[in-house]
Amino acid sequence: MRVVALRSPIVDVTSRISEALGRHGCTAHGFTTADPFAEMGPRLEDAVASGRSGGLPFTFREPRTSSDPKASFPWARSIVVAAMPYLPGAGMPGTARPGTARIARFATRDHYEPLRHALHEVAQVLFDSGFRAEVLVDDSRLVDRAAAVRAGVGWSGRSTLVLVPGAGPWVLLGSVITDADLEPSAEMRRGCGTCTACIPACPTGAIIAPGVLDARRCLSAILQSPGWIPAEIRTAVGDRLYGCDDCLDACPPGDRLLALATNPVGRVDVYALLGSDDAALRASVPHFYVPRNEGRWLRRNALVVLGNTGGPGSVGVLAGYSGHRDPMLRGHAAWSLGQVGDARAKAVLRRIAGSDPDEQVAAEATAALDGTLPG
Repeated sequence: MRVVALRSPIVDVTSRISEALGRHGCTAHGFTTADPFAEMGPRLEDAVASGRSGGLPFTFREPRTSSDPKASFPWARSIVVAAMPYLPGAGMPGTARPGTARIARFATRDHYEPLRHALHEVAQVLFDSGFRAEVLVDDSRLVDRAAAVRAGVGWSGRSTLVLVPGAGPWVLLGSVITDADLEPSAEMRRGCGTCTACIPACPTGAIIAPGVLDARRCLSAILQSPGWIPAEIRTAVGDRLYGCDDCLDACPPGDRLLALATNPVGRVDVYALLGSDDAALRASVPHFYVPRNEGRWLRRNALVVLGNTGGPGSVGVLAGYSGHRDPMLRGHAAWSLGQVGDARAKAVLRRIAGSDPDEQVAAEATAALDGTLPG
């Protein structure tokens, strides 16, 4: 990192940072100290201990580190926090159609890219002014939501998302850590008031209390986690391939941008996805967070989507996957065949139940035939 000996006046630096962020389209920004977020460490640890973190890594991996910027950056004095909206550009996925799946708006493309450009320009301003700086975007070393709230960028919503005036929850957050002593912004004196719209909007009841999320029930978390999707969750997946926008859709502060997001974006052909090889699949969505960058997790999600929306026309593809070398994919295909439930689907299920070498796969097929598998 470059450090210039002659340092510019802080007021001038702050002004240039604000100009850069505004020029790049950031809807809000603020400044805060690099002091620890004292309340966040215990909260993250409690989520891990109780299981509510759902085994997710991110800031849960090392709560004491992610809640204390100086643990990773001992030279830090201040944090610049910016929020960039991804609506209306991310559009809307439109009406569900058989054989298609939707992608949550934040992931229709790499919407973090313009935010990174903005923050790198902020870092350059700081470098040129004689200060150290490091850009953090979607980085487990910082609880970015806590930084955004303390920097006055927005307030913490009951959904756990940061809500920004004029944009609501439809923003991505990023920060720049610096050794410059920047004047802290005032925290926002706003809140959700009596609104609880996000809580009943969650299709699985993952918001178990205002501001408390159980990631074990959150579709957005489940669809990017490894393992078998719990049987009792699969019907709620609906036509979602990656992410879930339901609590964001219900949030009134986001209504203005949502009304402008009319361009059809974010619906994909499930049959094409399931028919592609792993290299092509990964190349089509390089910005997705997928465990170990393995396409099998997206195939798993797509198979569940077919069970929920594909109907009899999906039996051929599901039957093909019932012979896949991966037992996890065979098991999800069996569940989906049970959801279709016609004569052809049942014939395949009988074959799986009687011959699959994996006990869990055979059990899925048997339960689907008996109608005992929750979903």
